Amino acid sequence: MNDGAWSWLPFGLDGFAWPWLLLALPLPWLLRALLPAARSGGAALRVPYGERLSAIAAARGPARAGGGPALWLGALAWVLLCVAAARPQQLGEAVQPPQAGRDLMLAVDLSGSMAEEDMLLGDRIVDRLTAAKAVIADFLDRRAGDRVGLLVFGRRAYAVAPLTLDRDSVREQLLDSVIGLAGRETAIGDAIGLAVKRLRAETGAEAGQRVLILLTDGVNTAGLLEPVKAAELARDAQVRIHTIAFGGDGGELSMFGFRVRGPGGGEEMDEATLQRVSAMTGGRMFRARDTAELAGIYAEIDRLEPVQRPAQSVRPRVERYYWPLGLALLLGLDALLLPRLRRWRRSGLAGARA
Repeated sequence: MNDGAWSWLPFGLDGFAWPWLLLALPLPWLLRALLPAARSGGAALRVPYGERLSAIAAARGPARAGGGPALWLGALAWVLLCVAAARPQQLGEAVQPPQAGRDLMLAVDLSGSMAEEDMLLGDRIVDRLTAAKAVIADFLDRRAGDRVGLLVFGRRAYAVAPLTLDRDSVREQLLDSVIGLAGRETAIGDAIGLAVKRLRAETGAEAGQRVLILLTDGVNTAGLLEPVKAAELARDAQVRIHTIAFGGDGGELSMFGFRVRGPGGGEEMDEATLQRVSAMTGGRMFRARDTAELAGIYAEIDRLEPVQRPAQSVRPRVERYYWPLGLALLLGLDALLLPRLRRWRRSGLAGARA
Protein backbone atom coordinates (compact mmCIF):
# COMPACT_ATOMS: atom_id res chain seq x y z
CA MET A 1 0.00 0.00 0.00
CA ASN A 2 1.47 3.36 -1.06
CA ASP A 3 1.48 5.66 1.95
CA GLY A 4 1.67 8.78 -0.24
CA ALA A 5 -1.66 7.93 -1.86
CA TRP A 6 -3.42 8.49 1.46
CA SER A 7 -1.79 11.77 2.47
CA TRP A 8 -5.19 13.53 2.26
CA LEU A 9 -6.68 11.48 5.10
CA PRO A 10 -7.55 13.38 8.32
CA PHE A 11 -6.43 12.72 11.91
CA GLY A 12 -3.01 11.46 10.85
CA LEU A 13 -4.37 8.31 9.19
CA ASP A 14 -2.05 6.60 6.73
CA GLY A 15 -4.36 4.36 4.74
CA PHE A 16 -6.80 1.46 4.77
CA ALA A 17 -6.05 -2.25 5.03
CA TRP A 18 -9.14 -3.19 2.99
CA PRO A 19 -9.93 -0.08 0.88
CA TRP A 20 -12.16 -2.07 -1.51
CA LEU A 21 -14.86 -2.16 1.17
CA LEU A 22 -15.40 1.56 0.58
CA LEU A 23 -17.19 0.52 -2.62
CA ALA A 24 -20.15 -0.41 -0.39
CA LEU A 25 -20.77 3.29 0.42
CA PRO A 26 -23.48 3.91 -2.26
CA LEU A 27 -25.18 0.53 -1.72
CA PRO A 28 -28.26 1.77 0.24
CA TRP A 29 -28.95 4.54 -2.28
CA LEU A 30 -28.54 2.13 -5.21
CA LEU A 31 -30.97 -0.30 -3.62
CA ARG A 32 -33.46 2.50 -3.02
CA ALA A 33 -33.19 3.66 -6.62
CA LEU A 34 -33.30 0.23 -8.26
CA LEU A 35 -35.84 -1.63 -6.15
CA PRO A 36 -39.50 -0.73 -6.64
CA ALA A 37 -41.24 0.95 -3.72
CA ALA A 38 -43.61 -1.22 -1.77
CA ARG A 39 -47.13 -0.05 -2.55
CA SER A 40 -50.51 -1.35 -1.48
CA GLY A 41 -53.54 -1.50 -3.78
CA GLY A 42 -55.95 -0.47 -1.06
CA ALA A 43 -56.31 0.43 2.54
CA ALA A 44 -55.24 -2.27 4.94
CA LEU A 45 -57.77 -1.16 7.50
CA ARG A 46 -60.90 0.88 6.90
CA VAL A 47 -61.90 3.18 9.75
CA PRO A 48 -64.50 5.94 9.88
CA TYR A 49 -61.79 8.60 10.34
CA GLY A 50 -59.50 7.32 7.52
CA GLU A 51 -59.97 10.39 5.37
CA ARG A 52 -58.96 12.62 8.29
CA LEU A 53 -55.73 10.63 8.81
CA SER A 54 -54.86 10.90 5.13
CA ALA A 55 -55.33 14.65 5.27
CA ILE A 56 -53.05 14.95 8.30
CA ALA A 57 -50.35 12.86 6.59
CA ALA A 58 -50.58 15.00 3.45
CA ALA A 59 -50.30 18.17 5.55
CA ARG A 60 -46.88 17.07 6.89
CA GLY A 61 -45.33 17.51 3.48
CA PRO A 62 -42.61 15.57 1.58
CA ALA A 63 -39.76 16.62 3.91
CA ARG A 64 -41.30 14.81 6.87
CA ALA A 65 -42.14 11.79 4.73
CA GLY A 66 -38.47 11.56 3.79
CA GLY A 67 -37.33 10.89 7.35
CA GLY A 68 -35.77 14.27 8.25
CA PRO A 69 -32.76 14.30 10.62
CA ALA A 70 -33.11 10.60 11.43
CA LEU A 71 -32.47 9.74 7.78
CA TRP A 72 -29.31 11.85 7.65
CA LEU A 73 -28.03 10.38 10.90
CA GLY A 74 -28.60 6.86 9.53
CA ALA A 75 -26.82 7.74 6.28
CA LEU A 76 -23.82 9.13 8.14
CA ALA A 77 -23.74 6.03 10.38
CA TRP A 78 -23.61 3.84 7.24
CA VAL A 79 -20.69 5.84 5.84
CA LEU A 80 -18.79 5.45 9.10
CA LEU A 81 -19.50 1.72 9.18
CA CYS A 82 -18.01 1.34 5.71
CA VAL A 83 -14.95 3.33 6.75
CA ALA A 84 -14.52 1.13 9.85
CA ALA A 85 -14.86 -2.04 7.74
CA ALA A 86 -12.06 -0.76 5.48
CA ARG A 87 -9.77 -0.76 8.57
CA PRO A 88 -8.18 2.69 8.72
CA GLN A 89 -4.61 2.50 9.99
CA GLN A 90 -1.97 4.81 11.36
CA LEU A 91 1.80 4.40 11.46
CA GLY A 92 3.03 3.84 15.02
CA GLU A 93 6.33 4.79 16.60
CA ALA A 94 9.43 3.27 15.06
CA VAL A 95 10.53 0.07 16.81
CA GLN A 96 13.80 -1.83 16.63
CA PRO A 97 13.36 -5.57 16.01
CA PRO A 98 15.38 -7.80 18.31
CA GLN A 99 18.83 -8.78 17.18
CA ALA A 100 19.02 -12.05 15.32
CA GLY A 101 21.46 -14.29 17.14
CA ARG A 102 22.12 -17.93 17.83
CA ASP A 103 20.67 -20.62 20.03
CA LEU A 104 23.59 -21.11 22.37
CA MET A 105 23.83 -23.70 25.14
CA LEU A 106 26.44 -23.44 27.89
CA ALA A 107 27.57 -26.68 29.58
CA VAL A 108 29.58 -26.18 32.78
CA ASP A 109 31.46 -28.89 34.66
CA LEU A 110 30.55 -29.09 38.39
CA SER A 111 32.63 -32.16 39.18
CA GLY A 112 34.83 -32.34 42.27
CA SER A 113 37.98 -31.32 40.44
CA MET A 114 36.48 -27.87 39.76
CA ALA A 115 37.17 -27.14 43.46
CA GLU A 116 40.91 -26.94 42.77
CA GLU A 117 42.18 -23.50 43.82
CA ASP A 118 44.65 -22.76 41.06
CA MET A 119 43.08 -19.66 39.46
CA LEU A 120 44.05 -16.04 40.04
CA LEU A 121 41.03 -13.71 39.95
CA GLY A 122 42.06 -10.13 40.60
CA ASP A 123 44.25 -10.34 43.73
CA ARG A 124 42.75 -13.61 44.98
CA ILE A 125 43.43 -17.26 44.34
CA VAL A 126 40.08 -18.94 43.73
CA ASP A 127 38.78 -22.31 42.64
CA ARG A 128 38.18 -23.10 39.00
CA LEU A 129 34.40 -22.83 39.17
CA THR A 130 34.49 -19.35 40.71
CA ALA A 131 36.87 -18.19 38.00
CA ALA A 132 34.73 -19.75 35.28
CA LYS A 133 31.59 -18.07 36.65
CA ALA A 134 33.23 -14.63 36.49
CA VAL A 135 34.35 -15.06 32.89
CA ILE A 136 31.10 -16.66 31.66
CA ALA A 137 29.03 -13.89 33.29
CA ASP A 138 31.02 -11.33 31.32
CA PHE A 139 30.55 -13.41 28.17
CA LEU A 140 26.76 -13.41 28.68
CA ASP A 141 26.73 -9.60 28.79
CA ARG A 142 27.96 -9.53 25.20
CA ARG A 143 25.44 -12.00 23.79
CA ALA A 144 22.45 -9.68 23.36
CA GLY A 145 20.19 -11.25 20.74
CA ASP A 146 21.15 -14.85 21.52
CA ARG A 147 18.85 -17.33 23.15
CA VAL A 148 21.08 -18.81 25.83
CA GLY A 149 20.53 -21.95 27.90
CA LEU A 150 22.53 -23.53 30.71
CA LEU A 151 23.17 -27.09 31.75
CA VAL A 152 25.52 -28.41 34.40
CA PHE A 153 27.09 -31.81 34.66
CA GLY A 154 28.99 -34.01 37.03
CA ARG A 155 28.06 -37.64 37.43
CA ARG A 156 24.88 -36.71 35.56
CA ALA A 157 23.83 -33.83 33.33
CA TYR A 158 20.98 -31.47 34.19
CA ALA A 159 19.41 -28.59 32.25
CA VAL A 160 18.94 -25.70 34.70
CA ALA A 161 17.91 -22.94 32.27
CA PRO A 162 16.07 -23.38 28.94
CA LEU A 163 16.96 -21.37 25.87
CA THR A 164 15.87 -17.83 26.62
CA LEU A 165 16.58 -14.21 25.75
CA ASP A 166 16.59 -13.45 29.48
CA ARG A 167 20.34 -13.63 30.04
CA ASP A 168 19.98 -12.31 33.59
CA SER A 169 18.09 -15.45 34.65
CA VAL A 170 20.78 -17.64 33.07
CA ARG A 171 23.44 -15.68 34.95
CA GLU A 172 21.60 -16.16 38.24
CA GLN A 173 21.34 -19.91 37.67
CA LEU A 174 25.05 -20.05 36.88
CA LEU A 175 26.04 -18.12 40.00
CA ASP A 176 23.84 -20.37 42.16
CA SER A 177 25.54 -23.53 40.89
CA VAL A 178 27.91 -25.25 43.34
CA ILE A 179 30.51 -27.95 43.02
CA GLY A 180 29.11 -31.45 43.45
CA LEU A 181 25.54 -30.36 42.67
CA ALA A 182 25.37 -32.91 39.85
CA GLY A 183 27.81 -35.38 41.38
CA ARG A 184 31.59 -35.36 41.68
CA GLU A 185 32.44 -37.36 38.55
CA THR A 186 32.45 -36.11 34.95
CA ALA A 187 29.86 -37.19 32.35
CA ILE A 188 30.99 -35.25 29.29
CA GLY A 189 29.18 -37.48 26.81
CA ASP A 190 25.86 -37.23 28.64
CA ALA A 191 26.24 -33.44 28.82
CA ILE A 192 26.69 -33.23 25.05
CA GLY A 193 23.75 -35.58 24.45
CA LEU A 194 21.43 -33.58 26.71
CA ALA A 195 22.51 -30.29 25.09
CA VAL A 196 21.78 -31.66 21.62
CA LYS A 197 18.37 -32.89 22.76
CA ARG A 198 17.43 -29.51 24.25
CA LEU A 199 18.72 -27.56 21.25
CA ARG A 200 16.73 -29.71 18.85
CA ALA A 201 13.57 -29.44 20.96
CA GLU A 202 13.73 -25.72 21.71
CA THR A 203 15.63 -24.17 18.85
CA GLY A 204 14.06 -21.72 16.48
CA ALA A 205 17.29 -20.88 14.70
CA GLU A 206 18.18 -21.90 11.20
CA ALA A 207 20.36 -24.91 10.57
CA GLY A 208 23.93 -24.16 11.54
CA GLN A 209 22.96 -21.62 14.20
CA ARG A 210 22.90 -24.07 17.13
CA VAL A 211 26.01 -23.83 19.28
CA LEU A 212 27.23 -25.66 22.40
CA ILE A 213 30.09 -24.31 24.51
CA LEU A 214 31.33 -27.00 26.89
CA LEU A 215 33.74 -26.19 29.72
CA THR A 216 35.41 -29.02 31.64
CA ASP A 217 38.60 -29.72 33.55
CA GLY A 218 38.71 -33.50 33.34
CA VAL A 219 38.01 -36.65 31.38
CA ASN A 220 34.80 -38.56 30.83
CA THR A 221 34.48 -40.80 33.91
CA ALA A 222 30.70 -41.31 34.15
CA GLY A 223 27.52 -41.44 32.14
CA LEU A 224 26.06 -43.74 29.52
CA LEU A 225 27.16 -41.90 26.38
CA GLU A 226 30.70 -41.68 25.10
CA PRO A 227 31.82 -38.16 24.07
CA VAL A 228 32.64 -39.19 20.49
CA LYS A 229 29.27 -40.90 20.05
CA ALA A 230 27.57 -37.80 21.45
CA ALA A 231 29.54 -35.67 18.98
CA GLU A 232 28.13 -37.76 16.14
CA LEU A 233 24.61 -36.96 17.35
CA ALA A 234 25.54 -33.28 17.51
CA ARG A 235 26.93 -33.37 13.99
CA ASP A 236 23.75 -34.96 12.65
CA ALA A 237 21.67 -32.28 14.45
CA GLN A 238 23.92 -29.53 13.05
CA VAL A 239 25.05 -28.46 16.50
CA ARG A 240 28.51 -26.90 16.54
CA ILE A 241 30.54 -27.63 19.69
CA HIS A 242 33.34 -25.49 21.09
CA THR A 243 35.14 -27.22 23.94
CA ILE A 244 37.25 -25.55 26.63
CA ALA A 245 39.75 -27.54 28.68
CA PHE A 246 40.06 -25.39 31.80
CA GLY A 247 42.46 -25.73 34.69
CA GLY A 248 45.92 -24.87 35.97
CA ASP A 249 48.98 -26.96 35.17
CA GLY A 250 50.67 -26.77 38.55
CA GLY A 251 52.62 -23.62 37.74
CA GLU A 252 53.30 -20.75 40.11
CA LEU A 253 50.86 -17.91 40.68
CA SER A 254 51.94 -14.34 41.35
CA MET A 255 50.24 -12.73 44.35
CA PHE A 256 51.28 -9.55 46.18
CA GLY A 257 54.75 -9.91 44.79
CA PHE A 258 55.14 -13.47 46.11
CA ARG A 259 55.18 -16.68 44.12
CA VAL A 260 52.58 -19.18 45.24
CA ARG A 261 52.59 -22.74 43.97
CA GLY A 262 49.21 -23.59 42.46
CA PRO A 263 47.62 -26.75 43.82
CA GLY A 264 46.34 -27.85 40.43
CA GLY A 265 48.08 -29.77 37.78
CA GLY A 266 47.67 -33.28 39.00
CA GLU A 267 44.36 -33.86 37.24
CA GLU A 268 44.38 -35.61 33.92
CA MET A 269 42.70 -33.76 31.05
CA ASP A 270 41.65 -35.54 27.86
CA GLU A 271 42.44 -32.79 25.39
CA ALA A 272 42.59 -35.25 22.49
CA THR A 273 38.96 -36.29 22.94
CA LEU A 274 37.80 -32.69 23.33
CA GLN A 275 39.73 -31.80 20.16
CA ARG A 276 38.06 -34.64 18.26
CA VAL A 277 34.58 -33.70 19.50
CA SER A 278 35.02 -30.11 18.33
CA ALA A 279 36.52 -31.07 14.98
CA MET A 280 33.67 -33.49 14.21
CA THR A 281 31.07 -30.73 14.63
CA GLY A 282 32.91 -27.84 13.00
CA GLY A 283 33.88 -26.17 16.27
CA ARG A 284 37.17 -25.49 18.00
CA MET A 285 38.91 -26.78 21.09
CA PHE A 286 40.61 -24.32 23.46
CA ARG A 287 42.97 -24.73 26.40
CA ALA A 288 42.73 -22.21 29.27
CA ARG A 289 45.21 -22.37 32.13
CA ASP A 290 44.11 -19.16 33.84
CA THR A 291 41.30 -16.59 33.81
CA ALA A 292 43.09 -14.38 31.30
CA GLU A 293 43.28 -17.20 28.78
CA LEU A 294 39.67 -18.16 29.50
CA ALA A 295 38.50 -14.58 28.90
CA GLY A 296 40.47 -14.53 25.64
CA ILE A 297 38.82 -17.79 24.58
CA TYR A 298 35.32 -16.39 25.11
CA ALA A 299 36.35 -13.29 23.15
CA GLU A 300 37.49 -15.58 20.35
CA ILE A 301 34.16 -17.43 20.49
CA ASP A 302 32.46 -14.03 20.16
CA ARG A 303 34.39 -13.59 16.93
CA LEU A 304 33.58 -17.09 15.69
CA GLU A 305 29.89 -16.84 16.64
CA PRO A 306 29.02 -13.18 16.07
CA VAL A 307 25.64 -11.76 16.99
CA GLN A 308 24.09 -10.39 13.83
CA ARG A 309 23.37 -6.69 13.65
CA PRO A 310 19.88 -5.46 14.47
CA ALA A 311 17.38 -5.46 11.64
CA GLN A 312 16.20 -2.18 10.15
CA SER A 313 13.75 -0.30 12.35
CA VAL A 314 10.12 -0.48 11.28
CA ARG A 315 6.96 1.47 12.03
CA PRO A 316 4.08 -0.92 12.79
CA ARG A 317 0.57 -0.11 11.58
CA VAL A 318 -1.88 0.62 14.37
CA GLU A 319 -5.57 -0.16 13.80
CA ARG A 320 -7.94 2.82 14.13
CA TYR A 321 -11.22 1.23 13.00
CA TYR A 322 -12.75 1.65 16.44
CA TRP A 323 -12.99 5.43 16.00
CA PRO A 324 -15.52 5.40 13.09
CA LEU A 325 -17.15 2.25 14.46
CA GLY A 326 -17.91 3.85 17.82
CA LEU A 327 -19.22 7.03 16.20
CA ALA A 328 -21.40 5.01 13.81
CA LEU A 329 -22.97 3.16 16.74
CA LEU A 330 -23.74 6.45 18.49
CA LEU A 331 -25.28 7.98 15.37
CA GLY A 332 -27.29 4.83 14.65
CA LEU A 333 -28.63 4.91 18.19
CA ASP A 334 -29.60 8.57 17.77
CA ALA A 335 -31.34 7.79 14.47
CA LEU A 336 -33.44 5.13 16.20
CA LEU A 337 -34.30 7.22 19.23
CA LEU A 338 -34.94 10.56 17.51
CA PRO A 339 -38.35 9.63 15.95
CA ARG A 340 -39.52 8.21 19.27
CA LEU A 341 -38.46 11.35 21.11
CA ARG A 342 -40.32 13.48 18.59
CA ARG A 343 -43.48 11.40 18.94
CA TRP A 344 -43.21 11.56 22.72
CA ARG A 345 -42.81 15.34 22.52
CA ARG A 346 -45.82 15.73 20.19
CA SER A 347 -48.00 13.53 22.39
CA GLY A 348 -46.97 15.58 25.42
CA LEU A 349 -47.86 18.84 23.68
CA ALA A 350 -51.19 17.41 22.47
CA GLY A 351 -52.00 16.32 26.01
CA ALA A 352 -51.18 19.76 27.39
CA ARG A 353 -53.45 21.47 24.85
CA ALA A 354 -56.30 19.10 25.66
